[in-house]
Amino acid sequence: MGRILVFLYGVVCYLIFFVTFLYAIGFVGNLMVPKAIDSGQPASFGAALLVNALLLALFAIQHSVMARPGFKRWWTKFIPQPIERSTYVLLASLVLILLFWQWRPMTDVVWNVENSAVRYILWALFFAGWAMVLLSTFLINHFDLFGLRQVYLHQKGQEYTHSGFTTPFLYKIVRHPLLAGFMIAFWATPHMTVGHLVFAVATTAYMLIAIQFEERDLASVHGATYEEYRKQVPMILPLPRKKSTP
Repeated sequence: MGRILVFLYGVVCYLIFFVTFLYAIGFVGNLMVPKAIDSGQPASFGAALLVNALLLALFAIQHSVMARPGFKRWWTKFIPQPIERSTYVLLASLVLILLFWQWRPMTDVVWNVENSAVRYILWALFFAGWAMVLLSTFLINHFDLFGLRQVYLHQKGQEYTHSGFTTPFLYKIVRHPLLAGFMIAFWATPHMTVGHLVFAVATTAYMLIAIQFEERDLASVHGATYEEYRKQVPMILPLPRKKSTP
């Protein structure tokens, strides 16, 4: 692929991701999108649960397998290195679009908050969670995370270098603020249905499992630096760590 084509490919992948990200906010919050988590004709409970579980499993497998260093080494034998991240982002976005399209609503109500003040608080937490996700990506280099930096450097004829390990702002409070933001966004709702609960439970469980693989990879790359960071900063909940006795 020529450098201009690689760059354009990366830009298109990024734009697809960003539209998918915005749609996800509407999907989870039942806000201004044609197909949301609670919209559509409900199917039988068993059929809906099976389809939704398969969709969530597909996303989890794609998201985790393609993120592993071993897969990346194999994968880049077939695709150019500069578009590896963009291709990952594209496929993750397409799997999410499939999930939005084929999700089966399960509309039995788990809770419905009627108190206006509490509803406003939950909506504020919902949007704060998404804002935390987006902010976290910029703190660790948003454009590198979503493949644009790689294709830009390739277009300029410059060699890609890793950004290095840093812990700005939110990363000094918890090790995974991006995932914490997703968890807040998925759980903070004044109207929780069974389908939304299935989505929240499954994605939270997946994130907690995925963290173990991600941290293993980070420790293998950054060694003692990351191990020390892991000792000092909590994973998801900003709880104070006990100081080790000398």
